[in-house]
Amino acid sequence: MHDLLTERLAGYAPRQLALDYPEAGVLVPVTDAPGRPELLFTLRSSSLKTHRGQVSFPGGKRDVSDPSLAATALRETHEEIGLPPERVRIVGPLSQVMSRYGILVTPYVGVIPQEHAFVANPAEIESIFKVPIEFFLEDRRERTDPLNFLNHTFYVPCYRWDRYQIWGLSAVVLVDFLNAVYDAGIDLLEPPEGG
Repeated sequence: MHDLLTERLAGYAPRQLALDYPEAGVLVPVTDAPGRPELLFTLRSSSLKTHRGQVSFPGGKRDVSDPSLAATALRETHEEIGLPPERVRIVGPLSQVMSRYGILVTPYVGVIPQEHAFVANPAEIESIFKVPIEFFLEDRRERTDPLNFLNHTFYVPCYRWDRYQIWGLSAVVLVDFLNAVYDAGIDLLEPPEGG
């Protein structure tokens, strides 16, 4: 699994947005579970000012002291779910995305230990959960949301896992990951067949 991640992301050219906006780094955490890797997500606290009560990947805004956006993603992940940076193996970046709040987000795929005792920071995170990657490869979307950005409409899947809805920016990052690593062929520029 980890060889596949390394090989596919080494040959992947992530899209860079030439925009001058505040920056953030997020981690797309892939567990090291042999045979059935999972992605780790967080549910943001309902008391936060932005993206409250939404599913997200761990991460946040860049601090001036962060030497890189990958360092931002690792620092924020440690703060949010208690995973020390040394327990993450960064594999590579995905395409940048713009949040609706004007933040330029750079996602980084990282391999994390399956059995780590993750601890949610209650000031930021309500819960932590994992989803098998194979679930997303079956593209069992609950719905498709048309989202407008820079004069384009993107058709973004919304997935439901238990009580969680994975949609919006997190779903855009997820689809980029699935297409880059697994050739999932999920097209955000065209609505899915059947609507």
